[in-house]
This record gives sequence, structure tokens and C-alpha cells, in this order.
Amino acid sequence: MTVGVGVARFVFTSLLPPMLDDFITISFAGILASINYAGYLSGSLFSIFIKDIHSKVRFFKIGLVLCVITSLLLGISENNIVWAVARYLAGFGAAMALVVGSAIVMLKLKNTNKTKAMGIHFSGLGFSIVITDLLMRAVFYFDGNWQDAWLVLAFFGVFFSAYSAYILSFDKEPKANIVKHKFDKTLFSPLVIVLILAYFTEGVGMVVQATFLPDIVNSLDGLQGYGGYTWLAVGIAGIPASILWMRLAHRFGSINIMIAAMLLQIVGILIPTFSSNIYLNLLSGIFFGATFIGLVALFMNYGGQLANKNPVFIMGAITAAYGLGQIVAPLYCIAFIEYFNSYSPALYLTAFIVFIGILLLVFANCKLKHLKPNI
Repeated sequence: MTVGVGVARFVFTSLLPPMLDDFITISFAGILASINYAGYLSGSLFSIFIKDIHSKVRFFKIGLVLCVITSLLLGISENNIVWAVARYLAGFGAAMALVVGSAIVMLKLKNTNKTKAMGIHFSGLGFSIVITDLLMRAVFYFDGNWQDAWLVLAFFGVFFSAYSAYILSFDKEPKANIVKHKFDKTLFSPLVIVLILAYFTEGVGMVVQATFLPDIVNSLDGLQGYGGYTWLAVGIAGIPASILWMRLAHRFGSINIMIAAMLLQIVGILIPTFSSNIYLNLLSGIFFGATFIGLVALFMNYGGQLANKNPVFIMGAITAAYGLGQIVAPLYCIAFIEYFNSYSPALYLTAFIVFIGILLLVFANCKLKHLKPNI
């Protein structure tokens, strides 16, 4: 999680303010975000067709290598084409780490209560944001720059990757024990279709703040320089979030808790549009970290359990929809920012799209009860 989510994806948000000051424009930052999520989308689609556990482990390791190498490239190059290619490959590697890695964990879990156990696994999302943000801050504390930060993060990525690769090294099992994917008609059930559409809206809701939150806060009156603290609050709030949300899902049902989390996320999205109070905007970061990380865990776990023995199949499908939302959102954000010279219109549209996702889940709760498993 630290390598695939922290280093390959979200530390870009931490480093955005110094990179905007020194190297990239806000437009190019948005384009790079879309390219990164396009890579993530490609990896998510590719993961659907990874057939057995040994192939999963192999591509998981390949993904970690890509995450490290692409971070190294950002530290040694200022060529726009190199950056675009690196962000795409980092997105692909992130999908291998998150989607395929989560499927491996789910397949290996012997605990019958997988909902709670997967909550612990997805707490790594929040940890990845915190640890990479603190590493970045340490570099600047010792008078480094954003390029030094990418190099240091690549080094630590090697350390974390080596351990993950080591614990997943095992002898090949007999072919009879290898579980291969087959076409699963449940992928096209009404419940799964609604889940895919709702996760698309959450991809939109997540990516605007995930890409621009520090700059959004820095742009508010009197809050210049506070954006980094808001982003750190995102990671801290995210560490326990998946565990808490998954426990609530175990008690009250996954879809009910998804709806509650998305409502709270809308509040967090809208706070910067009406307030420049530092405490409210820190609360916005807390709401964002607590909800987007929890929602990743909720959707991935719910989709994985719907698929039963082939969790990567539906996990990959819903993550592809999530990735598509992540590609679209930065592009309309760029257009709105350049036209209105403000983040507020983009945040209003984002909140509305997330609300559509809530309506879809309400529909699933009311009309598709006969298709819902007890998870």
C-alpha cells in the first residue's frame, strides 16, 4: 500500500505546491493526474484477466517495481514526455499493488469474517499517505527540494517492496490447486451494475481533493501554507477509517454505510467553497481521508465478496469504473479553474456527482434487496 498508493499516487499531491512553484503548471498537473489514473484504469482492466494466484503474485511484484522506477524518473528528469509516461506506468503499478494485492489478501484470508479483516488491510491506504507525506517533509526540513523528495521516496519504495516481495515468495503448488478465472455472469447482475456506476461517481468525488486539496486550501484567504497540514490530516484520518467503516458495515450492512460515508464526503467537499476557517478546512481534510479510504475498502470488499472465489474479477471491474471517474474529474477541474479562476465550481459539480452515486445506492437498497448478500 505504501509503495503502490503512497509513492506512486498520493505523494504527488503532497509535492504539488512546491512543484507548482518551481516546475509544473496547474494545467499540466491536472493532465498528469488524468494520465496517472488512466494507467490505474488500464491496470484495473488488466487485473480482471489475471488467471491464477501465481500470476497475481508475479504481477503484484511487477507493479511494485514500476512504482519505484517511475518515482526515480521524476527525481532525475524534467522532461514532460518522461513525466507523462512515468505517471502512466505508476498508475498501472498502483493498480497491481492495490487491486491485485487486495485480491491476494482476500484469497489468503482464512478468517470467516473477511469484512472486518479487510478493514485492517485497507487501513494501509491512510498509512501510505501519512508515511510518504512525513518523508517528503523530512526532505524539505533538511533543505532538500521536490526532486530530492522523489529520490528519497524511491529509495524507501525499494525497502517496502523488498519486504512485500519476500513474504509472497512461495513454492509453486500443484496445477490442480490453481484457481483460474472463468466468465462470471454475476458481473452483469443489476446489483453489480449499480455498484459499478456508484463507484464511478466516487472516483470523481475522490480525485478532485486527492489531486488538488493542498492547493485548494492554499488558495483560500489567510490559509497560504496550510494546505500540507490539511493533506496530512487526510492520511491520519484514513488510518483507522477503513477499520471503523468495515466494522459498521458488518453491523449495519455495506450499502447503508456506503451511503452514510458518501454523504459525509459531500460535506467535506463543500467546506472550502463557503469557509476559509483553518479548523473547518482541516475538518474537510479529515472528512475526505476518513470517507474516501473507507469507501475504497467498502466497495472493494463488497465487490470481492460478491465474486466469492474470484474476487479480482469484480474488484477489477468496479475499480475500472473508479479509474474512469478519476480520469474525467481532473480534466473538468482544469477547465473550471481556468475559466472561473476558482476551485468552487469544480467542487460544486463534484459534490453533485457524488450525490448521484448516493441515489444509485439508495435504489440498490430499495429495489435490489433480493440480490444483496449479507455483507
